[in-house]
Amino acid sequence: MPRFAANLSFLFTERPFLERFGAARGAGFAGVEFHFPYAFDRAALAEVVLTSGLDVVLFNLPAGDWAAGERGLACHPRRIAEFQDGVGLAIEYAKLLGCPRVNCQAGIAPPEVAVEKARETLAENLRFAAAVTQRAGIELLVEPLNTRDTPGFFLSTSKAALVLIEQVGHANLKLQYDIYHAQVMEGDLAQTLQRELARIGHIQLADNPGRHEPGTGEINFPFLLDHLDRIGYAGWVGCEYQPSTTTEASFNWMKAWK
Repeated sequence: MPRFAANLSFLFTERPFLERFGAARGAGFAGVEFHFPYAFDRAALAEVVLTSGLDVVLFNLPAGDWAAGERGLACHPRRIAEFQDGVGLAIEYAKLLGCPRVNCQAGIAPPEVAVEKARETLAENLRFAAAVTQRAGIELLVEPLNTRDTPGFFLSTSKAALVLIEQVGHANLKLQYDIYHAQVMEGDLAQTLQRELARIGHIQLADNPGRHEPGTGEINFPFLLDHLDRIGYAGWVGCEYQPSTTTEASFNWMKAWK
């Protein structure tokens, strides 16, 4: 049976962030993930996590100015030092919260930067981050995002991400497979999951179109989630969707897997 983690950047947003942990526990989740912890006092965040009894299973490396539309620093040749500092900060928070993996977002390459230069920078930054996180006992992921929702995102398909992972050549780097982004860009979900299972470190879900909860769109989640069991996926599945109504009402789809 899949282990579902509540994405607190998408779910329970009716509440302040630190109150979402207790709400997730009350809704029956054992794990949570979220975009970023860096704006919150470390002691307060650690206390909330400890009190909730939840596993923090994933968050992202610092990704630049999110409110201004930045979606990662890893492909920016002039921001390598900032990226490396962000890796160090992420490790500090991961150790504090007991989080075993962090995700790197490639970013949107500046228009004046050649594609090959951006790709080279991304590979070198991932090579650095994979080595540093491995020494800290933390797994590094890299995630493709669809270019409909994030125009210009540098890494947009699973195939491109897996080619990059091969290029980096570090055992501590794996793919974060987001079912929603993959459906938008490429489809072929079940076969990709089975073929690349050994290189997938984490899975997230939302339906398409709309990025709402399973059952609101075209993806056959009863088949796909059972398929994860059949192929032996033992990791977490992050619920990174926008509820079509309220957060609590959006959990009806999950009853079949409880």
